[in-house]
Amino acid sequence: MTQPSRPKGGRAYGCLPREGVTVLSEYALQLSEAELARYQFMAEAAARMERDLWTASGVVEGAAVADVGCGPGAVSVVLARLVGPAGRVLAVDRDPKAVQAARVAAARAGADNVSVSVGEAHDTGIAPAGVDVVMIRHVLAHNGGLEEEVVAHAANLVRPGGFVYLADIEAAGLRMRPSDPDVEDLNDRYQEWHSQRGNDLSVGLRLGELLTTAGLETVDHQGRYQIVVVAPGMRSPSWAARDALMAAGLATPDDVDRWSSAFDRIDRADSRPTMFVPLFLAFGRRPAA
Repeated sequence: MTQPSRPKGGRAYGCLPREGVTVLSEYALQLSEAELARYQFMAEAAARMERDLWTASGVVEGAAVADVGCGPGAVSVVLARLVGPAGRVLAVDRDPKAVQAARVAAARAGADNVSVSVGEAHDTGIAPAGVDVVMIRHVLAHNGGLEEEVVAHAANLVRPGGFVYLADIEAAGLRMRPSDPDVEDLNDRYQEWHSQRGNDLSVGLRLGELLTTAGLETVDHQGRYQIVVVAPGMRSPSWAARDALMAAGLATPDDVDRWSSAFDRIDRADSRPTMFVPLFLAFGRRPAA
């Protein structure tokens, strides 16, 4: 295979982002057991790291929260726990397999206050002014240029005085130490895959602008750094997208075997690698009527 041109500089190692992923053009990530475990890990990490912001944006007992781009529902279950029996979580994802996985996750957790449905991030099917909070996590970087449309739709879903909460990445800042050249190659090709689809992997820098454009009053826009030791068996979104890379002509089965061997080497290493992941967070309020 002719080696594709790939962006240099910061690489999207990405073991951590994308708890809930809505890819409007195609759903790239395979929902393997490893991928489901990563979602669960990230949901619990987000609840710890962002708890103050979640509370400030209205994720409190009794609230109605929409989890847009819910993926397999890991964050939805955490939100259900926080809003309690008097609250409810309306989870939406475009991929029917992810929706089914989210329903299973809610049932296993006993989260009776979670409902899950198929819908697009820009057309969820949720009634206008029907919820107190809309949460959109790691969705905007994967929607092929519909960022403004997605956030505008979210702004329409919250009641006056309600909040839209956004979380997303700036991929150039992602790092793993020690690095591995084969994993770097995989992640470079994953960036190329996104570039071909017009996805903005630096959308975290724009969250405040997107809230303002949607007519919301930006309350906060900040960045936080996650520093995490990578556990054996953890795999990146780029690995979960390997079939999509092959379908796009960006990888061959031999490439996949080489990348798999690289992850196996990392799993066996005595010294665990560390991920450095910049996360951008913002939330805005819909003006009171």
